[in-house]
Amino acid sequence: PPCQATRPLRRQTSCLGFAPCVTPSSPRRHLSASVRPRRPLLSMSATAVIDAPPEEAEQRAAPPIPARDKPTGLPLSLVVGNEPIKIALLLAAVNPLMGGVAIGGRRGTGKSVMARGLHRILPPLEVVKGSSFNIDPNKPEEVDDFLKEQLAAENKTLDQLDKDIIPTPFVQVPLNVMEDRLVGSVDVEESVKQGKPVFAPGLLARAHRGVLYVDDLNLLDPELANILLSVISDGWVQVEREGISVRYPCRPLIVATFNPEESEMREHLLDRLAVSLSVDATPLTDLERVQAVEGVLKFGNSKHNEQMLREAEEEEDELRTRIIFSREYLKRVKCTHDQIKYLCEEAVRAGVQGQRAEIFACEVARASAALDNRDSVTSDDLKLAVKLVIAPRGVFLQQPENMMQPPPPPPPP
Repeated sequence: PPCQATRPLRRQTSCLGFAPCVTPSSPRRHLSASVRPRRPLLSMSATAVIDAPPEEAEQRAAPPIPARDKPTGLPLSLVVGNEPIKIALLLAAVNPLMGGVAIGGRRGTGKSVMARGLHRILPPLEVVKGSSFNIDPNKPEEVDDFLKEQLAAENKTLDQLDKDIIPTPFVQVPLNVMEDRLVGSVDVEESVKQGKPVFAPGLLARAHRGVLYVDDLNLLDPELANILLSVISDGWVQVEREGISVRYPCRPLIVATFNPEESEMREHLLDRLAVSLSVDATPLTDLERVQAVEGVLKFGNSKHNEQMLREAEEEEDELRTRIIFSREYLKRVKCTHDQIKYLCEEAVRAGVQGQRAEIFACEVARASAALDNRDSVTSDDLKLAVKLVIAPRGVFLQQPENMMQPPPPPPPP
């Protein structure tokens, strides 16, 4: 999207936690010489009514995840407080065009817990069987070079290939990761054994259509940060090295965390993500802190863990199915001219530079409508978009919500 010079984001008090990174080895792919480059949690209960189009309800119910593939960690519904951040994560799960969510704050405030909690409620993916790049069988425009070559050699179309259901991948980018491990490279050992170039996909290949988690984004090497910026903007990864050229899609949901106390955050990184919020913006009350501690202790106690986990999984199943339906509604939701004009006016009043804020605000408003199973954007959706996207980017103090200009009415049915 067009964007003029960006202004620094307004600093907010912030917070953080570290998590170990385990990155399983990537599968190897042969490279032939003919390859060419190139929303309380919203207080959604397990009894929420999911109003989905009847013709899609049977087909779109969330398929069960095998027990061995279920993500671990504290469920998002057990995280106390931080409602705006949990809403933003849900909206990002519905609308990938939001790019991602950045969570700031001090150490030990549950940022990584919320990221992994989001992963627990994401529905499985349908992929081309055997694909190392999680290729969507319904999107022929997003095919890697290897699959293009295979389709040409076998004279097949994408819908003729076998399909598989896999859990949504969760890929963490370590701070000390090398560029070759991130984007992929030639596997020298296998290349020598087989006498031809063998390409080993990197972390970005596994993250396509999944969650790409970047802990301590402000400490990431600038060169790697630039690669991530390119991926966010283009949605593709181009690998050019050792005489090979490979191009594959990468459109992940990026969840990044940072602690401003450790290092200054580069504003241009946050500007590429739709939502950037601070855990410390609304500190927990004494009662909420007690609830948070008791919840974690009960969850870690084997006597209470099984019952809590069972209740949380029931709610997660409802949310998982709700996300699937919301993604279908999203295809029909659009912002009207007057609604876009309102968001642009709010951005100007806040002193926001460039157009990314308005573009992201439109996507947030659309996702909010879809998450409520609506085909049109309402004033509540626009207010939420201003709160999550435009207000944090503003260089002027925002007026109280009851003093904001009233959003335009929704379009007639």
